[in-house]
Amino acid sequence: MYTAISHFIEEWNQEAASTQKVLDALTDQSIQQKVSPEDRSLGSIAWHIVASTPGMLMEFGVTVKGVENELSVPTSAREIAETFRSVSAETSEAIRQQWTDASLSETKNVFGRELQKSSMLNMLIKHIVHHRGQMTVLMRQAGVQVPGIYGPSREEWSQMGMEAPSI
Repeated sequence: MYTAISHFIEEWNQEAASTQKVLDALTDQSIQQKVSPEDRSLGSIAWHIVASTPGMLMEFGVTVKGVENELSVPTSAREIAETFRSVSAETSEAIRQQWTDASLSETKNVFGRELQKSSMLNMLIKHIVHHRGQMTVLMRQAGVQVPGIYGPSREEWSQMGMEAPSI
């Protein structure tokens, strides 16, 4: 867990930047991709990350602006990406301004469980990482090049003049 706000902000900024790369790679056509007719579309998952981040922060007791039209998935991949850019920056700033290192050990009932604020921040990061992983699978199915996150993507290996691992 985090013991300093700066540690969270550093990790948030890294994970948000990786999520931004994924969102920036989306196309208007690709956001329609679904695993099955019963599941969310790529755009729905992307918008969920965007719209739920302020909602989670508000649940944690952080004052932020909600996302306009949060229940209506945009048809523009650019709108999704640009909205996340704003949400991400606001997340870092709101935590920096409203919480302290000492407050990270405080607890609050969140989603029916008593959690330390440090655990809440960890949950926020895991949430975007989880859904980002779902998105990359759908991006492959939609024929969109997936950017590398924790290492090179398949296409990036070849751009480096190397063969991508196959096993």
